Amino acid sequence: MEYYQYVAGEISLATLAEKFPKQFTEAGETALRISLGPDSHEEVQKLIQKRLQGCRKWALVGGPPCQAYSLVGRARMKGNPEFEKDERHFLYREYLKIIVDHAPPVFVMENVKGLLSAKVDKQPVIYRILKDLSKPKKAVSDYENGLSYKLYSLTKEGHVTEDIDPADFLVKAEEYGVPQARHRMFIVGVRSDIDVRPRVLEKTEAPTVRQIIGGLPKIRSTISRQKDVFSQWEENLLACAQTPWFKHMMKDGLADVGQQAKIYLRQDMPEYSSSSFYKAPLVMTDWFADPNIRHIPDHQARSHMESDLHRYFFAATFAKVRGRTPKIMDFPEKLLPNHKNVHDPEGDIVFADRFRVQMPDRVSTTITSHISKDGHYFIHYDPLQCRSLTVREAARLQTFPDNYKFEGNRTAQYHQVGNAVPSFLAAKIAKIIQTVLDEMPD
Repeated sequence: MEYYQYVAGEISLATLAEKFPKQFTEAGETALRISLGPDSHEEVQKLIQKRLQGCRKWALVGGPPCQAYSLVGRARMKGNPEFEKDERHFLYREYLKIIVDHAPPVFVMENVKGLLSAKVDKQPVIYRILKDLSKPKKAVSDYENGLSYKLYSLTKEGHVTEDIDPADFLVKAEEYGVPQARHRMFIVGVRSDIDVRPRVLEKTEAPTVRQIIGGLPKIRSTISRQKDVFSQWEENLLACAQTPWFKHMMKDGLADVGQQAKIYLRQDMPEYSSSSFYKAPLVMTDWFADPNIRHIPDHQARSHMESDLHRYFFAATFAKVRGRTPKIMDFPEKLLPNHKNVHDPEGDIVFADRFRVQMPDRVSTTITSHISKDGHYFIHYDPLQCRSLTVREAARLQTFPDNYKFEGNRTAQYHQVGNAVPSFLAAKIAKIIQTVLDEMPD
């Protein structure tokens, strides 16, 4: 019960560590931060051997760094002649070396969707990676040693052949019960001497954003660089009705949005900017809920600039009325940010989806670590909460159980959530891998 006291804020992390010194020591030894490469190769090799202790039924799970494959990373490097020579394109070879060193019965390699379209020397990288994963020893040295793997998709039956469509390795999380449109590559390898074929994931309808986070306490944002006083926050939001952008909505073809905005401004607004009151979602209850939780952690609103407060209110109201999140060209002109990401030197609008509301009756968009920088892509659908998603809301959309508490400051917590594989999907994949290991002959 001490852990739940810590989650509730009744005891500190130091106190929890004092009560369970052995477990804290073991946890610290389990998670290590090591940069893979020639300098650490021997250290990693010995570490894995020590952890395995001769175990024959185990799986290697992981993925090489994805900066060179991600669409965002490639957009930033567009036009750079050195990008195709970037060593990050080939960091997957460190993963291959681990496979060669330890010959795992099964491996799972995960990476971003951008791997499908990434190219080096105008050739798709994915085909090279698939070939190297099939015969890893040949990929990292000048000869083969007989070690080979059959590759499998988690969405298509049968092992991979040379004419495989790489898109078959793409797993769309929302098709498997995750309330989020998160698309990632998963490649499963089974050592060729093992005659076991992995099952595929079973499709399940995903719940909506509202079903997952709608039951959490309603909280409001705070205002950047100001002491948090509800009356001041309320006054700031009510003041938008007197601004030029609000008055111009009637002239800018946004009369329906303006009328709804007036209705919202007459309603009671959430008084508090954080809440620990716990209520499990009505869907996926067995997955999220924990009867021992008395207070839910990490449900505190972040602060926003006054101008963004108005933009979030407009965006959420627009989404409610029009049934879609607004593009930047939908905003009243006087509400547009004075930012270089709005117009290019010729005056044309760029980054049309600069602000994005998470629509309540759909799955969310991909929760990324960018949520740690600003909340523009992750606006809550309730106009009166007038904020971006909290760490707990983002964690629920990533299907972390409610008893999982994130450490570090809020920026670090958002990074942890955004960089994760959805827990519910990970558990489904783990069951498939467990079945492969169970069916292996002793």
